[in-house]
Amino acid sequence: MSTYKQIQEDVRVRHQRTVKPCWIAHVKELNGLEPRPAPNRQSLTRRVYRCPDDARLQIEESMRRFGLLPAD
Repeated sequence: MSTYKQIQEDVRVRHQRTVKPCWIAHVKELNGLEPRPAPNRQSLTRRVYRCPDDARLQIEESMRRFGLLPAD
């Protein structure tokens, strides 16, 4: 199982972009995975920072590389 830091680093190296951990959690939710709620999360029903569409593709690509999502 890969960590959020590993996914962040992979996206940074391959796409020269820094992604927020909350974006990774949002992408996990969108793909049917259940992320653990962050200890500093203000509301379990509302998301403050949604993942931008262009970053979603890059995060999903990294998650496939780490085996969290099935390959296309």
